Amino acid sequence: MAKIAFILLCHKDPDAIIQQARQLTAVGDCIAIHFDARAPREAYDRIQTALADDPNVAFASRRIRCGWGEWSLVQATLYAVEAAVAAFPRATHFYMVSGDCMAIKSASFAHDFLDRHDKDYIESFDFFDSDWIKTGFKEERLIYWHWFNERTQKRRFYWSFWAQRRFGITRQVPADLQVMIGSQWWCLRRRTIEAVLDFTRTRRDVMRFFRTTWIPDETFFQTVVRHLIPGKEIETRTMTFLMFTDYGMPVTFFNDHYDLLLAQDALFARKISAEAKELKARLGALYASERQDFRISNEGRNLFTFLTGRGRIGRRFAPRFWETESSLGRERELLIVTCKKWHVAKRLVAAIRDQTTVPAIDYLFNEERTDMPDLGGIAASLGKRTRHRRALMRMLFDYYATERMVICLDTSSLDLMQDFFSDRSITRLLEIECAMTDDYLIGHARRTGLAGEQTSSDALAQILPTVRFDILSEADRIRDAGFANHVRIRESAGPAENATAIAAFLNVPPETAGSIAQTPYLFAD
Repeated sequence: MAKIAFILLCHKDPDAIIQQARQLTAVGDCIAIHFDARAPREAYDRIQTALADDPNVAFASRRIRCGWGEWSLVQATLYAVEAAVAAFPRATHFYMVSGDCMAIKSASFAHDFLDRHDKDYIESFDFFDSDWIKTGFKEERLIYWHWFNERTQKRRFYWSFWAQRRFGITRQVPADLQVMIGSQWWCLRRRTIEAVLDFTRTRRDVMRFFRTTWIPDETFFQTVVRHLIPGKEIETRTMTFLMFTDYGMPVTFFNDHYDLLLAQDALFARKISAEAKELKARLGALYASERQDFRISNEGRNLFTFLTGRGRIGRRFAPRFWETESSLGRERELLIVTCKKWHVAKRLVAAIRDQTTVPAIDYLFNEERTDMPDLGGIAASLGKRTRHRRALMRMLFDYYATERMVICLDTSSLDLMQDFFSDRSITRLLEIECAMTDDYLIGHARRTGLAGEQTSSDALAQILPTVRFDILSEADRIRDAGFANHVRIRESAGPAENATAIAAFLNVPPETAGSIAQTPYLFAD
């Protein structure tokens, strides 16, 4: 059965470290600790004294001062790994954690999972071809020597960098290595760890290279493991759930995140607030339990993105001069149907196609696979369609040789509506107002990744009010925009009332509008 040796890098809060070590070792696992040498000696002594009698606790042979972006973080990890390999010969897996990490599954579940999957879990994406690095230095991390800490020795760090760049002083990556990058939070099998340690002793050239790269904790293990272990034995992901804000800072979890964390497809989470005493107590008890019935929905990252996006709504794309100065054509009419329930709008548009001669296209700016003519690269992706929206619409008008066209837009596409209404063409808007039942909202949350099939009813109950408010807010923003030629049909209204709005929207006879308004099962879910 799997036995985990945790590799703990920490630098503060000795009492929390003691508690964390006791929780992890209480079920038979073990832990090797490196406590940063920057921290007071008394704090380290307190940890050693409190855990001295626990045979499942070991300490790194050396304490070193660690700095962000430095080799010291990798070296501290290696010291702790060496201690764990020597002290715990029966450990089958080595799992990297920090003082801010806690288990979000039981030890029983974690052991069974590792027993079933003979894999190493480590993010290892190609350094140059992947988009793992979003901003800042990329190849500069490797081809220049970095001797100074960017945060504590900023002037020296950048002086050294610019001097090397100015004089063309660069170096090559070791020829037989494919440099990889990823999160530092990994879980590796014993044979992998032993192979890595052997590699550090025999490949001094590689060690010299990584010692002067920048942020090597994101590249060293990721590169060496991929170099030593067959790809089929590597799962390119971390088993630690973590998220980052728009500013690159890790998201912190608090007491009310318990259910969310348990639903994620991971064994641990980072980072848990030091003030979240209740959450820590519940997660500590969870690890010691025999619980196996975890309902994995894995919606955490999508839900975080959705919730943090509320209140920051604006134009997604800045106006471009070639769009603002162009027009669909003065004599053309663009007829926009907007509805949150896409299937309702599609039924209405199908009836319009059937009973009029007006060409109609479904959610071309919201749905990648919308059925539309082949117009070349401009229609290849949602991004291109949206960036070149007026050019695309002109091509569609020309393709269908028409002066009138219907399209569907999601109610969230206010920026597109505003852009089209600012055009010199005639633009009309038909808003479809539907009842939003709990069943529909649950389905919407699942379709958009805010919930999964296994999301608990309690979690759904917390999500639904926010989802409902968000949909209602989109409708309010459309009405607040004050568009001319804006009419509305409602699920709560009768066909006769809706026919009046449809007739004004399409400029068709009342009989045609009435027939469209009576489309069978128009509002059915």
